[in-house]
Amino acid sequence: MADYVISCCSTSDLNAQHYIDRDIKTVLFHFIVDGKDYMDDFGQSYPYEKFYADMEKGAMTKTSQVSAGEYYKFFEAFLEEGKDILHVSLSSGLSGTYQSACNAASMLKEKYPDRKIYIVDSLGASSGYGLLMDKLADLRDQGMAIEELRAWAEEHKLEVHHWFFSTDLKYYVRGGRISKTSGFLGNLLHICPLLNMDEDGHLAPREKIRTIKKVEKAIVEKMVEFADKGLDYDGKVYISMSNCMDFAKPVAEMVEEKFPHMNGKVVINSIGTTIGSHTGPGTVALFFWGKKRSN
Repeated sequence: MADYVISCCSTSDLNAQHYIDRDIKTVLFHFIVDGKDYMDDFGQSYPYEKFYADMEKGAMTKTSQVSAGEYYKFFEAFLEEGKDILHVSLSSGLSGTYQSACNAASMLKEKYPDRKIYIVDSLGASSGYGLLMDKLADLRDQGMAIEELRAWAEEHKLEVHHWFFSTDLKYYVRGGRISKTSGFLGNLLHICPLLNMDEDGHLAPREKIRTIKKVEKAIVEKMVEFADKGLDYDGKVYISMSNCMDFAKPVAEMVEEKFPHMNGKVVINSIGTTIGSHTGPGTVALFFWGKKRSN
């Protein structure tokens, strides 16, 4: 058994049991619905179906990152057990939580000078971030030491591709990402923007595509273009979606048809309440290993 723990944020959007089964520790973000604070606990206390239904009814949502104080308590529990820590955070391009984790680690290193605390910026989010954590758990289980695992994560994290599309732009208008005029015209013309995560961990718009059917095909073509080993891709594939399984399933089916050598079936997860507070319902994201991301 490894003498260290690996951990991540709840914004990595796999299900709670998966993290238990893989022995990946998780620290929880907060989200706020109509002024009431909740923990982002993988939909256990606030089911995803209710969360997205409430958003569609007009509920106002906000998010709150993990503070340095919360990280301090989270990390110290493992240090007191004599464990070292490799923590991988949500992209610094989306949140300040990476810096909060670094601040907590810096304080704890003074109190526990003999322990190792490494913080890695995933430069990812949602189930793409989860895909990275799943690989790190594999390598840990194969006996990789914490220093090697940290180096591997830094070297390979940009090989996780994040492509996603949205079918309803009103939540991007609400969050100030696009103007009201652009959002109105986009919805009127049935435009579904295709975006990805760039090498700095920011969301980057790539194409404006009309109709859901066309954008479903386009996102799969991005995997054809960028996947490791091309159509011979043999890694895992995750999809995350926000209350729109009818849009996610056709993407999964196309991926499984085009990539017959992939590792298992496509796993479809829900976009969690933190990420979902910004995307709203109607978003589908596709995650796979591929060529190193570049701007």
